[in-house]
Amino acid sequence: MRYGVVILPQDPWPEARRKWMLAEELGFDHAWTYDHLSWRSLAGEPWGATVPTLTAAAIVTSRIRLGTFVASPNFRHPVPFAKELATVDEISGGRMLLGVGSGGTGFDAYTLGQPELSPRQRHERFSEFVGALDELLRFETPGGSGIGFEGEWYTAKDARMVGAPAQSPRMPFVIAANGPKGLALVAQKGQGWVTTAGEESDAESWWRAVAGLQARLDDAAAAAGRDPATIDRYLSLDSGQRFSFESASALEDLAGRAAGLGFTDVISHWPRHDGIYAGSEDVLVEAAARIRSL
Repeated sequence: MRYGVVILPQDPWPEARRKWMLAEELGFDHAWTYDHLSWRSLAGEPWGATVPTLTAAAIVTSRIRLGTFVASPNFRHPVPFAKELATVDEISGGRMLLGVGSGGTGFDAYTLGQPELSPRQRHERFSEFVGALDELLRFETPGGSGIGFEGEWYTAKDARMVGAPAQSPRMPFVIAANGPKGLALVAQKGQGWVTTAGEESDAESWWRAVAGLQARLDDAAAAAGRDPATIDRYLSLDSGQRFSFESASALEDLAGRAAGLGFTDVISHWPRHDGIYAGSEDVLVEAAARIRSL
């Protein structure tokens, strides 16, 4: 089992730097930050930008993998975003993970004046977005030529990247999906899959939903002619009615249950002082020590 932690982009950089460095020191395998313009109940609080945050994190760490949790097409075009991602990947020495999803229907979806999209439109846009990123992030600009594509949602003409990809053939995609079309996209393009499952009213219902999604991903992989074991599986533990850092034993229990279902990775949230994900950093430190001792 690999363990990850989400560090929300809310702190002034001296405090954020401490957390990113501590995440590596404590032995976490990957660390992430949300890729939103703002987020739900925290919309009135400080909220930094994702790519500069990950760039700074890449500079002050050397081992831990870094990722977006998760990027979406709600406010991004694949050409500039791919170039930003590839630059951070080069700075980090090839440690980037691209967590990517279709984008919710909240703040990010409308703050730039976008029209409301149907679920079908959101998936079609997402599929095109992922396909474009896949093509761009594999691309090594050879001399004067560029790369182009023209779809329903995105167009590029003679776009350039930053040079040879820092990871071959490109950085891993960890695709967020729950529905059948999204899971099919995971099977086609994803090195990993991440889920928060649903919004069930109790923990046991949530775990049953998680198990059902696992089975549906296996079916999607089989339909695509892919070995399901080649897809890394990430579970967001804090979506299941219990905060994983409420105690060190809570993280052990939840991660053990995820491992029993076949997940390769679990992701928790760095404890905040109050509100959502409220908890104690001391618990995180204790939990990390237990992880290292396993």
